[in-house]
Amino acid sequence: MPRQYEFDDEEPYVIIEKQSGTLGSFVVGLAIGAGLALLFAPQSGARTRRDLRRRARRAEHTARQVASDVTGTVVDSFIDARRRVEERIDTARMAIEVKKEQVQRAMEAGRAAAQQAREELERRIAETKAAYQAGADVQRASRSTAPTRVTASAVKAATDVDEDPESA
Repeated sequence: MPRQYEFDDEEPYVIIEKQSGTLGSFVVGLAIGAGLALLFAPQSGARTRRDLRRRARRAEHTARQVASDVTGTVVDSFIDARRRVEERIDTARMAIEVKKEQVQRAMEAGRAAAQQAREELERRIAETKAAYQAGADVQRASRSTAPTRVTASAVKAATDVDEDPESA
């Protein structure tokens, strides 16, 4: 849609419109330039075609060489990246194995310590039971050999009766 401009008819004017160039317009310009160059070339048509073929082959060879170089670079980068990833995976696997072994050793040490603590506790319980049993045996033996036992309160009660002045 064309733009509408208002101009004063008496004064001269210049219109500048900016449009972004596209690849299509570049290609069209390139084709027109190539065609004009062929028309005005100082060489014969056969020679010009031969030169064009030779330049096309050179361009093709150069394009293939660049493509090969880029492919080689991409392949090398891929191989290098793959190698680094595999190295990191191997490092992670080794670290996991080391941690796994550490955990297993810690579990074994914990089990051994728990077993040792249990044995020690069982030994102490057995000693305590034996001491308790020995004390109970001594107590039973002393009850059976002593006829009666006199307590301190019984002795005091007996002495209080003898010293009471009102009873005399």
